[in-house]
Amino acid sequence: MSTVVPDQPVLTAQGVQVTFSSANSQLEAVAEATLTVMPNEFVGLIGPSGCGKSTLLRVLGGLMPPSAGEVLFEGQPLRGPQRKIGFVFQKANLMPWRNALRNVTLPLELAGVPLAEARERGRALLELVGLADFCDAQPRDLSGGMQQRVALARALVYDPAVLLLDEPFGALDALTREKMNAELLRIWQARRKTVIIVTHDIQEAVILCDRVIPMTSRPGRLKEEIIVDLPRPRSLDLLTSPRFSALAAELRRSLG
Repeated sequence: MSTVVPDQPVLTAQGVQVTFSSANSQLEAVAEATLTVMPNEFVGLIGPSGCGKSTLLRVLGGLMPPSAGEVLFEGQPLRGPQRKIGFVFQKANLMPWRNALRNVTLPLELAGVPLAEARERGRALLELVGLADFCDAQPRDLSGGMQQRVALARALVYDPAVLLLDEPFGALDALTREKMNAELLRIWQARRKTVIIVTHDIQEAVILCDRVIPMTSRPGRLKEEIIVDLPRPRSLDLLTSPRFSALAAELRRSLG
């Protein structure tokens, strides 16, 4: 169970820097990042390709250490990956020999959860993401959007406190991506996880997030955040609202 305190930050980055070093060169990916994320927030990191936003997300998830600075999770230094932080990548990375249900239950099986309990939890998550009728489907028989839903269910199966999304819909066509945005809004409304999403899509950032933090070109630096004051619960109908257009224009100006 989560130990998140409602009025305390769940995730904090303090002066995080990332430099990739080799024998002949050094590449500064993230110059400095200081960031606080509160419980149940939906935060977006947006910027041009190669600006270090995915690198920063991996540091926030404990998948790689920073070169300098520190990440705190629930007030404690984050030293590596943990179950309370779920991760969804741009590619679904499903095991092709396991059906949808068995892909979702894999983390539970590896943790020694009894098979009956794992399957019950897996079916509940597939129902949440709208795939209750596809438990037995193989990944090859699922569309790209459906595969990403399975990956999302797999990330949620531990009931993590934080969900990190690294351009999860970046490989999808525009119509499917828009549909997945609507699905993510619905799922977030149902579960109210703390979410950080990396994206390069202005529309996606504004419709999903409570606040959006633009990043500069490499080496990435966080710019002044933009508060998204669109009402919740949200639907795609907001895409045609004057306030949505104004926020998108403000974010576009910030990105330059």
